[in-house]
Amino acid sequence: MTTTRHPITGPSAWRGQDLAGAEDWITPLPAGAADEIHTALQGVAGRPWRDITRDDFRLPDFTKTLAELAHELEHGRGFVRLRGLPVERYDEDDLRKLLWGIGAHLGTPRYQNGRGELIGEVRDELRAYGAVREAHQSGVDGRPVSSRYKTRTNGPLRFHTDRCDVIALLCVRAPRSGGASRLVSAVAIHNEILARRPDLLEALYGDYYRSRTGEEAGGEAATYALPVFAVQDGHFTTQYSRTFVEAAQAVDGIPPLTDVQTEALDLLHEVADELCLEAAFETGDLLLINNHVTYHARGAFEDDETGEGRLLLRLWLAMPNSRPLPAGHEILWGAVEPGALRGGIAQPG
Repeated sequence: MTTTRHPITGPSAWRGQDLAGAEDWITPLPAGAADEIHTALQGVAGRPWRDITRDDFRLPDFTKTLAELAHELEHGRGFVRLRGLPVERYDEDDLRKLLWGIGAHLGTPRYQNGRGELIGEVRDELRAYGAVREAHQSGVDGRPVSSRYKTRTNGPLRFHTDRCDVIALLCVRAPRSGGASRLVSAVAIHNEILARRPDLLEALYGDYYRSRTGEEAGGEAATYALPVFAVQDGHFTTQYSRTFVEAAQAVDGIPPLTDVQTEALDLLHEVADELCLEAAFETGDLLLINNHVTYHARGAFEDDETGEGRLLLRLWLAMPNSRPLPAGHEILWGAVEPGALRGGIAQPG
């Protein structure tokens, strides 16, 4: 039986060239929000950031803006950039409280690895050890390097999704040069592949094996199979990281990718490059991305040798207004119901 696919319409089907000269996707920090944040931080002084709840971190008026951003993430373009957070005023502990507190008004934080990391750091941790970095970036014994490891270097990252409804990235320090974020609509990619090569689009609706690359907590299979594109009750979703697909090919018993599957991934990458929006991070930016409809990537960057270097703080969120997912996606998400507490990495025990 041949499936007839149709273009997916709506605001999430945007193209980078249409946004490159616009700024309506950037939301300036509202007047008074900085004062509300400062008061909220004073109210949780001396408390561990992990213990802070939404009720603890009160943002009376700013909450309305955050609710609008959450709506845009799910029903609009699928990404937003909040600009102007006063990060220079605070040390890194307070910045974690700031991100955690804002995140609590948007959704529920999820674990980012099996070690219990809830707020990740994206920086070039290995810049002082160049030879070691080069060895790891090229792989060990020919195996692909985990994308989670690569976020801790200054090298480029390919387009991918993370294992959560929404990822939040707070720019604490921008690099000396480079490091621009690259965003692309997976919906627009879907539609372009449909127009060019509907046969390859159909391949992307089929299962690809992926590796968990050491992120399992214990008991999970080392690999799992999911389609790149899927639709449930009219809601589009995607789960994509070529790094994890390539890593699965090194696992015994996993069938090799077919020529059609490989060609489909190659075309996806090509179209992503064509349709993406590239925009440099500024200190104080908070970038929010809906992983169901948007891929993100990063260019290589350079830091000053004497400075502290580029730093982003990363938070993974399960969203209360999230979409339903198809049956079978439990293998990655844990739950598929709309608004479910899902995503993230399961913890040992």
